[in-house]
Amino acid sequence: MDIEVPLRELGEFDVSALAAAVLAQDEQAWLETPTRERSYEVHEQTRSIVLIFTDGSGWPNIEVTKEAGWDRLADVALPVMHQVIERCYPPGGAIVRAMAAKLLAGGIIRPHRDTHPSFHHGHRIHLPIATNPRVRFMIDGRPYRFEVGRAYEINNQKTHSVMNKGTEDRINFIFDYVPAEVIDGRVA
Repeated sequence: MDIEVPLRELGEFDVSALAAAVLAQDEQAWLETPTRERSYEVHEQTRSIVLIFTDGSGWPNIEVTKEAGWDRLADVALPVMHQVIERCYPPGGAIVRAMAAKLLAGGIIRPHRDTHPSFHHGHRIHLPIATNPRVRFMIDGRPYRFEVGRAYEINNQKTHSVMNKGTEDRINFIFDYVPAEVIDGRVA
C-alpha cells in the first residue's frame, strides 16, 4: 500500500513468544512451502514458513488458505498480529498473508515493487525476529534498520530491497492486512 512515506514505525510489541516458536522450527519447516521462493525470483535466497497465503488470483474475490505453518505458529502469531491491528489499523479487515521469512546469511532480495492489486490495498507489516547489524533494508533509495521488538509498515509500492551481509540469517514475521472496505472475507 502506498502509505505516502517509505516506512512507518508502528511501535514496540512483545514478540518473544513468536520469536521463540519461529526460532525453534527445524530446517525442514523452512523448506515445506517453497511457493514464494519459486514464484518470485527476488525471493530465491529466502525461506518461508507460511501460515496464511493468497496468490491474489481473482482479486478482489481471493482465496485465502491456511498453510503448513498454521498449526505450528498460529497460536503465538495471531495474538501479535491482532495486537498490531488493534493498535494501528481500523477493525474488520482481513489478514491475507502471514509468514516467517528468512533471508539467508549473505543473501539479497533484489530491488522490486510489489505489483499485484492485493499489495496496492493491503498494509505490509514486518515484525523482526532475528537480525544483525549487517542487514540493510532499502526503501525508495534510503537504508533502514529494523529492530527486534518493534513493528514496521513498509510502503511496498516503492522500490525496496534487502541485503544481509551478516553471518546470521535475518528473520522477519510478515503479514498483510487488507482493510474491511477493500475486501470482505476472513481467515484469521
